Amino acid sequence: MSSSSSGFSGDETAPFFGFLGAAAALVFSCMGAAYGTAKSGVGVASMGVMRPELVMKSIVPVVMAGVLGIYGLIIAVIISTGINPKAKSYYLFDGYAHLSSGLSCGLAGLSAGMAIGIVGDAGVRANAQQPKLFVV
Repeated sequence: MSSSSSGFSGDETAPFFGFLGAAAALVFSCMGAAYGTAKSGVGVASMGVMRPELVMKSIVPVVMAGVLGIYGLIIAVIISTGINPKAKSYYLFDGYAHLSSGLSCGLAGLSAGMAIGIVGDAGVRANAQQPKLFVV
């Protein structure tokens, strides 16, 4: 029995891996953005009780963390627009390339969101104790 009689070349699963990469970029980046926003937002809220005049200066880590989700969305749109097996050949290599690029973007966004959340929370609390830390 030859393998050509089954009609399966492996390229039928390529769009699955491509869309999995787009989903990974979006999901992991948004998880990092959510964690960073929540963690640094708690610092801003607790600092706002002590020093309400510094709240607008201390909103920077919350905005930085929110931008990570937008980066993941942009990469997911770029990846998903490149997947059109009916228009041109979409091989398994292309699917794996899109999966790896989505994972690298998503996991980088997740780790950046965690870093922004932890450092942003500490920075906001330190700014409440010593406002000279915020350099304009």
